[in-house]
Amino acid sequence: MLVKQCDVAVIGSGPGGEGAAMKVAKGGKEVVVVEQHPRVGGTCTHSATIPTKTLRYAGRLLSDFKSDPRLRFATTGPPLGFPELLQTASTVIGRQVGMRTGFYDRNRIEVAHGTARFVDANTIQVSPPDVSDYQIRAEHFIIATGSRPYHPPNIDFSHPCIRDAETILKLDRTPRSMTIYGAGVVGCEYASIFSNLGVTVNLINTFERLLAFLDAEIVDALAYHLREVGIVIRHGEQFESIEGLEDGVVLHLKSGKRIKAEILLWANGRTGNSENLGLEDLGITVDSRGNIDVNENHQTAQDHIYAVGDVSGPPALASAAYDEGRYAARHILSENPSRLLKDIPTGIYTSPEISSLGRTVAELTAAKVPYEVGHCLFRNLTRAQITGRLTGMLKILFHRETLELLGIHCFGYQAAEIVHIGQAIMSQDGPGNTLMYFINTTFNYPTMAEAYRIAALNGLNQIH
Repeated sequence: MLVKQCDVAVIGSGPGGEGAAMKVAKGGKEVVVVEQHPRVGGTCTHSATIPTKTLRYAGRLLSDFKSDPRLRFATTGPPLGFPELLQTASTVIGRQVGMRTGFYDRNRIEVAHGTARFVDANTIQVSPPDVSDYQIRAEHFIIATGSRPYHPPNIDFSHPCIRDAETILKLDRTPRSMTIYGAGVVGCEYASIFSNLGVTVNLINTFERLLAFLDAEIVDALAYHLREVGIVIRHGEQFESIEGLEDGVVLHLKSGKRIKAEILLWANGRTGNSENLGLEDLGITVDSRGNIDVNENHQTAQDHIYAVGDVSGPPALASAAYDEGRYAARHILSENPSRLLKDIPTGIYTSPEISSLGRTVAELTAAKVPYEVGHCLFRNLTRAQITGRLTGMLKILFHRETLELLGIHCFGYQAAEIVHIGQAIMSQDGPGNTLMYFINTTFNYPTMAEAYRIAALNGLNQIH
């Protein structure tokens, strides 16, 4: 059997694998990336982050167009629906694949297509789809295989009306009704996408609150606006069984409710792609959801084998996966990297979107930290009035005595962009990380960023 030799073998070409491969290659190491799919990019590019965010943006534009009385009768031809939005997503995916393929080419990184499995601690066997198997021997390995939707064994996902977050992207029509089981990030985002298309949506939440890890005031605002567009949210429900019919699906809940819809989207949890890698023979442990156990340096039980991104567990964010991949690469290169930032922003692309950083009111209250709150409602911003994006707020949490920034929570237009201003200041050491930065800084006018100055002045008024 053919055996190839390299310094570092990376399994997976999503954000974690890409970040790792680029860093070790620029550090002078010979790298091979193994990707089981025909095109690079991983789940993030092909079935998660890129398509869902593109669908959300296109759906929001379509919803705005329909609701604008000046444009309502300006079009001819058949109405746009989910298949047409998927074409937009496909275009973006193609551009992403082309761009990322160029990254590997320019850095002289070989991309081997096929499945990988460890045959010993320093060798993986690659099984391509159309040629003979071969082996790759390396000094270090980085596993970045990502995750997939969790499939309970008692649900028939082969039924055409029962979909998960990946197979929903193959839906060839716009349904009239949809039940989404699971009101986490994926469930809430898809609820917004399909609601923008005029689909009747039932959102089933297995907990008592939406997105309980976020600030309660922000989540309450999201729930209000989801209901405003017709989404029915049912809290504290658990499924009993799912009944597939010829014309749809009936969800039977333990509370006795029966909810029928044309499509059921299962959005309740994900599983790490760690099976069939041969990890058990190396003493590398995996939890019940397929997450590989790693230490603070992302090393497994085998010090030279690393795991990054979704397959190593939370926070399961594309942004964090990329940074984890680079961190593991720097550790391999003996660059003694500093620990990753403790505050990683969360972006949730609902309509309107949410972004959050740092601690919440509940966490500060439980820790008995003397905090105060500064608000800016977007409806008071000139830029929001110009664009018509009046829904939303910026919320700054800060220490009452030192004015240190403790949390930034944003809801509304461009929230995922706006939060990075607060992130830049929160990451500063010493007196630079205080509310006074926003008060003493001149912001362009009119901008959404001006919300920081208004929120900071509002907060300062609370303590004087």
